[in-house]
Amino acid sequence: MIAFAAAFGLVFVVELPDKTLVATLILTTRYRAWPVFLGVSAAFAVQVVIAAAFGGVLTLLPDRVVAAVVAALFGIGAALLLREGFSNQDDDGLDETGPNVPVSFWRAALTSFGVLFAAEWGDASQIATAALSARYAEPVWVGLGAWVALVSVAGIAVLVGSKIAERIKPHLIQRVAGLVFAGFALVAAYQAIFG
Repeated sequence: MIAFAAAFGLVFVVELPDKTLVATLILTTRYRAWPVFLGVSAAFAVQVVIAAAFGGVLTLLPDRVVAAVVAALFGIGAALLLREGFSNQDDDGLDETGPNVPVSFWRAALTSFGVLFAAEWGDASQIATAALSARYAEPVWVGLGAWVALVSVAGIAVLVGSKIAERIKPHLIQRVAGLVFAGFALVAAYQAIFG
């Protein structure tokens, strides 16, 4: 239980101000809450299993390669969001719950899974999970603690995102989200080049 508590406490604190929370919040303003929550929770589960199982191996990946991939993925996301946010489309095509795009449950869940799966590679929480797994030699308890912490942060983001989505126009959300993703892309690109 010490391994569980250590992993939960560390990962929860690390993830609250992290891009993972922001990405989940943005996804929730874009899609319905439940498929986003399911998708990000599944992505976290896969990432935690990888981190806990391989322990310190993830720390051997070249930081610049990880940063370059993350920069590219966030850059693509930024381009798509900004293109949609600045399009001349009318908001009438959206459902009445706000800016949530009317896509299937599974498409929203898979999109959420992909975004968070990519965002978590080389993230501080993944490295922390790997390190704690190696330190305590309890990969199951460390992995479970890290996953519960990640899902808790995602739950907070989903709740906040749902409230924001009810009050703000879709194009504004897409523009802000695009700029946030562009910022993440620039930071990751800087780390890849100068890291």
